[in-house]
Amino acid sequence: MSKHLKRIASPKKWPIAKKTHIWVTKPNPGPHSLKQAIPLIILLRDVLKLADNMRETKRILNEGNVLVDGTVRKDHKFPVGLFDVIQIPKLKTSYRILLDPNSRLMVNELDTQDPMKPVQILDKTIIRGGKVQLNLHDGTNILGSNEYKTKDTIILSIPDKGIHKHIKYEQGNLALVIGGTHSGELARINEIKKVRSGRHNMVLLEKKDGTSFETIEDYVFVVGIDEPEFNLGGAVRE
Repeated sequence: MSKHLKRIASPKKWPIAKKTHIWVTKPNPGPHSLKQAIPLIILLRDVLKLADNMRETKRILNEGNVLVDGTVRKDHKFPVGLFDVIQIPKLKTSYRILLDPNSRLMVNELDTQDPMKPVQILDKTIIRGGKVQLNLHDGTNILGSNEYKTKDTIILSIPDKGIHKHIKYEQGNLALVIGGTHSGELARINEIKKVRSGRHNMVLLEKKDGTSFETIEDYVFVVGIDEPEFNLGGAVRE
């Protein structure tokens, strides 16, 4: 696999200009895939404008000034993705990675110094001792119980990953669309259509204005019952 990446070939989700330079930093393997993540250097230098060049960004990271989900990250190629929480203690600022209506990764500033992180349960595994392990969308695993189902959302405290809230993936709950034409929109789940084939399950959703649309199950991320259970913050980049 190539260690290099041309800017013109960078994922569409990256909020960067495609033709300003030839090359762009390629993220290292990590908790998110290449198409779903952006390297820390691009986030700090090009999106948040906290540095002017690679050298300044590396210095910020090497001094331990940046935390991702409560853990100090010094690798400028570390991939950050959807719902990851970026904290810069010296500036007393926290950010959450979200998606804009064009499905590009965007950064939202949070109004709290103790943010929570929402994660989706992708799978469950029985490990030694009969314990239930929850496999989460950001590549991490935590211990849980059978009351948690796949596609449910749990809100974790940072950095200890304690379960603060459980939101079920079911009809009537509020969801954020994280892909497709309606990316970034909030809507209520009207119906979950199970498909008995290799095709995706479908979900029918209704927005606040009464309009309905359908999307695949993989694009639905439950965020609350009547209102979002976590702070989406205010957009830094529009």
